[in-house]
This record gives sequence, C-alpha cells and structure tokens, in this order.
Amino acid sequence: MISHKKYMEMALKLAEKGKGLVSPNPMVGCLIVKRGKIVGRGYHKKFGGPHAEIEALEQAGKKAQNGTMYVTLEPCSHWGKTPPCTESVVESGVREVIIGSKDANPLVEGFKEMKFRGIKTKIGILKEECDRLNEAYFKYMRTRMPFTILKVAMSLDGKIATSTGDSKYITSTEARKHVHEIRNEVDAVMVGINTVLRDNPQLDSRLVNGKDPIKVIVDSHLKIPESSKVLKDPSRVIIATTNKAPKKKMDKLHQKGASIIVVKAKKDMVDLKEVMKELGKHDIASVMIEGGSHLNASAIKEKIVDKVLIFTAPKIIGNGLGAISSLGITKVDKAVTLKGISTKKIGKDLLVEGYL
Repeated sequence: MISHKKYMEMALKLAEKGKGLVSPNPMVGCLIVKRGKIVGRGYHKKFGGPHAEIEALEQAGKKAQNGTMYVTLEPCSHWGKTPPCTESVVESGVREVIIGSKDANPLVEGFKEMKFRGIKTKIGILKEECDRLNEAYFKYMRTRMPFTILKVAMSLDGKIATSTGDSKYITSTEARKHVHEIRNEVDAVMVGINTVLRDNPQLDSRLVNGKDPIKVIVDSHLKIPESSKVLKDPSRVIIATTNKAPKKKMDKLHQKGASIIVVKAKKDMVDLKEVMKELGKHDIASVMIEGGSHLNASAIKEKIVDKVLIFTAPKIIGNGLGAISSLGITKVDKAVTLKGISTKKIGKDLLVEGYL
C-alpha cells in the first residue's frame, strides 16, 4: 500500500510542471486514488486556466466517487478567474482529501469548507516541501511584494569581474544554464544601469529555450542607451527611475513601449522598496536580482532579499570587482547570516543557497 507521503510526492512532481507558467497563481498538483490505483491526475498549467483539482476530476470522471484526492495546496473555495474547486470536489463524491499546504490567500477556506460539507480532510502532509514549492506565491500573497532572489556568480576570492571590468564568464556553462532555468521560472530579472552599460546583457532564457522574463532596469538618471540589447522587446521592460531623470528621455522610452516606474530618490538612488511595491502592483510575484556590487549591497541593506544564490567558480582573480559593495558592517558578529543553507555542485562550480 503506497503511503500518503508517496502520493503527495507524485502530486508535487506534477505541480512542478507549472513552473514559470502560472504566476501570480501558485503551482498545484493533484492525484485521485481509488483502491490503490491512480484514476486522475492534474496540475495547474497556466494562469487563468483550470485548476489542478478540476483537471484530475475530469480525468477520473465517475471513478472519483469514494476516492481519495491528494492535492499540494488547499483547494480554493471562492470565485476568482475560475469557479471554486471545493464545489466540484463535493459534487464528485470524493470521500477523502489530503492537502499539503494551507493557502496564504485569506479568501481561501477550502479545508474548513470541505470538512463542513462532510468530506474527511487532512492537511499538512509534506507541508515543508509543498510550502517551498510556492514560496514566491506565499510571500506575494502576504505582502503584495515579489519574492526576491539575489544571484551572484563569483570567483573563489569573491570577485564578479577583473580590474578591467571583464566578467565573461566566471562560472561554467552548466551554472549559466541553471541561471537561465531560474530566469524561465521567475516573473522578472533585475539589474542596475552599470551592468547594462558594462555588459550589455540580454537577460533571456536562451540556454534552456525558456520564456523571457520581464527585465527590470534600475536607472536613477535614465542613462540607458536606446540600442541596449535589453530594449530589443521594450514591451517586456520596466525601467525604475527617479524624478531626476530627463523628461524627454522618459517620453522617448515610453513611446518605444517600455514601462517607466518613477519612485522617490533615496540618497540620489532609486528607492528599491518602493520599486518592489510597484512591481507587486504589476502582478510580478518573483524577481531575481542579477546586479553588480552596488545593487547587490543596496538590495541587502534595504531588506528586500528573501533568498540568496551564490555560484562560486574554482578561480582566483585577485584585484577586481567585489561581489557585494559596502554594507557598513564593521564587526564580524554583525555580518549578514544566511539560514536554511543548502549546497550543490553545478558543473565545476559550487552553488550555495540560503535565506535571509
């Protein structure tokens, strides 16, 4: 007899298929099991599309009756882009519902609703894994600000470029491919204007044939050249600037099709917290910062970073550009400490992941 955990693991694998396709909705996977046989499978395939439970119930048909449903996230009980899933679950005659995570959306009361309607309901199976899958969605639901990943690719001695500014490429193809996979999954990538001027990056997901994320450029005085590669498709670009930016250039970029967010200046720089609030209003639930040392430091100081990904290559550069500029830390015991750390080898490089 397969345990609840095994079925929930299968539902999680299904949910992962929605990566990069469902935001700002959560990824959800669902299985319907009857007499030890899987009779229905489903996952949330795209934003606005049918929910995982509906997909699985449709596949199961009449076989759902007296079956057990395994779903990674609490079924919705309210009208949104689609009708409430709890109604379909009740109508299907499913006997038991096993849930991974509680939904962070205050409108969702699926667990209570199904219990009230007489369905045997259990919540919290593989909770940690189910929560981690939707960490961006949960943060966005709670705060209306995007879940923010800070990504750094550096040498063993903490450099992201040589003294001449050369940075191509410190890490391996495998590591860069991994970054492109994450770009495909997040809603937006963010860089500072210095990175655009120095590297002229494309910020796409070409190494994995993925979707291109929205590109957010932090540019307090609108120095961005109109020939920049990031402006190839201006409709996918948001430029965060201040009222110090020239109005003419602002209008020009607007006409090209780029979105401009104007926030108040903070020490002559763009106020990153305000930018994050604005991005939240644009339905951007996750951002990966791929900036230079100044943007990296500002993001940490402004406390907008949730997760850090540091790729370290087995190379020593010596005098060069450091990964993170001054954080104003004068004592080691005041250093920023990561929690929930994991490490893995990617190509020849080492990836350290942790949370702030």
